Amino acid sequence: MIDKPLLKKRFSDHAKTYDQFASVQKKMGTQLLKRMDGKESEFAPIHILEIGCGTGYLTKKLSQQFPEATITAIDFAPGMIEIAKQRINDERVHFLCGDIEEMGLKERYDLIISNATFQWLNDMENTLIRLSHSLKNNGRILFSTFGAETFHELHTSFSRALQKWQIYTNARLGQPFYSLKDLLELCDCTIRLVHPHSNIVGIETIEKERFLSVRDFFTSLKKIGATNSNQGPFFQRPSILKEMIKIYERDFQENGFITATYHCLFIEVALKR
Repeated sequence: MIDKPLLKKRFSDHAKTYDQFASVQKKMGTQLLKRMDGKESEFAPIHILEIGCGTGYLTKKLSQQFPEATITAIDFAPGMIEIAKQRINDERVHFLCGDIEEMGLKERYDLIISNATFQWLNDMENTLIRLSHSLKNNGRILFSTFGAETFHELHTSFSRALQKWQIYTNARLGQPFYSLKDLLELCDCTIRLVHPHSNIVGIETIEKERFLSVRDFFTSLKKIGATNSNQGPFFQRPSILKEMIKIYERDFQENGFITATYHCLFIEVALKR
């Protein structure tokens, strides 16, 4: 389970540095909007709900791509909302600070969109059902999140460090993510409860970032507030973490840089008339 108060504090505290370090998240947002390219004639949303608007990077692009639409942009971190409001001065955009897992949604929307946020949900199943009820006829849900291969270098290095020290534990570094297959199955058994004839498709991509050291990689995560916020066991023995860093920099080094993999999942749901 995600410790939501801790996560909220971390995102708020690092809102000012988020855009500088969230390069993969920005690429995911751009890719998400490309899913709408060429569909304006068949689908022009008037009411848009954005979940996890962060600093407003995607919100701004949405307002430009759909100039006739009103946008409700939600984020649970006050610091993020503050930066987003500084970025966007548009009467069509309304910001709300709250947790989508706890908020009641009274409106119905043509488009519900979310970029790199759903990995922070504690109950994605019920959230998808609730969002499906808030979708208008012929509406769409479009979201991106991180997949099971994300940071495989880190998790492999951690596992090898534990093996070397002959330590057996259920603790892990961060929360687990879905594979594309499992995520599509989850969408199928939740969204289709509400909209049996919806069309659900998914794609996956791999993004790799390079860093001079593992510590630089950890710093980049800290600067966007995305460090471990699990309530479960978290292994922090210094000797093991030091060994993990040593293994990471030995086994996952390319031309003087270490690599960090982001497994990006994109889901599009279109309701049929």
